[in-house]
Amino acid sequence: MNNRKVDPDGGGLVRRSAAFASVLCFLIAGCVDEGAAREERIARVEAGLIPGTGVVIKGRPIPAAGLSERMSAYRVPAVSIALIDENRISWARGYGVTDHESARAVTPETLFQAASISKPVAAAAALKLVEEGRLDLDENVNTYLESWKLPENDLTAQKPVTLRRLLSHTAGLTVHGFRGYAAHEDVPTLNQVLDGEAPANSDPIRVDTLPGSMWRYSGGGYTVMQKLLIDRTGLSFPRLLQESVLSPSGMSRSSYVQPLPEESAGDAAVAHRMNGKPIKGRWHTYPEMAAAGLWTTPTDLCRFALEVARAFQGGSGPLLASESAREMLTEVDDGYGLGFGVRSEGEKFSFSHSGGNEGFRCLVVMWPRRGQGAAVMTNGDFGGNLYIEIMRALAREYDWPDFRVREKIPADLSVEQREAVTGVYDLKPGGKLKIRSESGRLFADPVYVIPDGRREVELFSESPVVFFAVETDLDIHFERGEEGMVTGFSMEQNRRRRRGVRIGDSSGDRSPAE
Repeated sequence: MNNRKVDPDGGGLVRRSAAFASVLCFLIAGCVDEGAAREERIARVEAGLIPGTGVVIKGRPIPAAGLSERMSAYRVPAVSIALIDENRISWARGYGVTDHESARAVTPETLFQAASISKPVAAAAALKLVEEGRLDLDENVNTYLESWKLPENDLTAQKPVTLRRLLSHTAGLTVHGFRGYAAHEDVPTLNQVLDGEAPANSDPIRVDTLPGSMWRYSGGGYTVMQKLLIDRTGLSFPRLLQESVLSPSGMSRSSYVQPLPEESAGDAAVAHRMNGKPIKGRWHTYPEMAAAGLWTTPTDLCRFALEVARAFQGGSGPLLASESAREMLTEVDDGYGLGFGVRSEGEKFSFSHSGGNEGFRCLVVMWPRRGQGAAVMTNGDFGGNLYIEIMRALAREYDWPDFRVREKIPADLSVEQREAVTGVYDLKPGGKLKIRSESGRLFADPVYVIPDGRREVELFSESPVVFFAVETDLDIHFERGEEGMVTGFSMEQNRRRRRGVRIGDSSGDRSPAE
């Protein structure tokens, strides 16, 4: 007797297997196509950095350079990038080496100091305590501080320092930022930092402006917040942040432990100066953990940004309630919320934060309603210029609303109008600037062009008295005297303002009027 079972479909099993195989092949092919498309986009980003200010002359080709070329130009050995698209981390890449001596390749797992991006991550921990009813955003912080009190004065008698004001940089507190402690230096306790006592290398953190009256960036304020969270929970700051923010956000490569444990040192990028030389002792230690102490990766920063964005959009998650996320991303003053900078409205709304420790520069940005964003981390003092160029390349490839190239159309000046601004100008404070005309073009010499040093750059006109450069962030507004002659200018470069007084013609001779 034959006991073999017969398929009642008469071969249906074979047909179903064949159909399943066809679907599987289709899915695999789709994944391969998606992966190939992603690699093509990454390659375009790597080859499409736009040097300079991001301003180009309309009608001229947009200059582009490769990532490795720009890393070399800025003397930045290591770069790490993570990209958010369609509300997920689409890709992450590491470039270069952690330092030239060891030549360890950078990977997406390489650790960098997040510097001031430590602040929004720490702010999330404070907001969780508010959710739990253990802190109030608008209560006097001295109500909660136990092992140290913020000294009161006439200003705090008028308005108190609150957690909301600490998180939004409106508490009137001193100390903009911290330079950390080199390997050979003693590291102060948190109380010594707060009071500016040796071996602390920063001033005492005190109220010197009426709380709530103005926005002024204060790492000191976040250091007070660090003390507040420790006193309120009884936990060390690294443990508190691990339990309340890092683990819930999936930030598995992140830690606030300072100094960095030696067992993690082999995974970390070494800090580098502007000249490309590594910092003695590899990096600095930051006891000001809330303000500057986070070690992390771009991937982990993107995970945090996605959690904040999800809550802001009304979704549920392990990090913050929607109400807390919306509070965090609501502007308090001067484009700053409770931990993040915020800007624009609607689909273009974004939150972001940059960071700059000794030898590290980084940036994270997220457009929550578009499901897009990125984090870039570098280990060089010129890394800030580099990450902006990277962001421009990403913006161009992924059609972001910000970091776009700006096209300008120079004004058509007459020979007389160009010649009117040429001459030698005495800069205040210190130095001289020569502006000369050649073949219908204007040049300024010398101008500081990062990282090339001081050299000549071409000036383009927006009007007979307003000029700009594309190689460096430079704007010049010329001023005229009573007889209509150009007598000087005001100049802004890299957010630094200077004035110039005309002392001679472009040959360097002093003007007869002088």
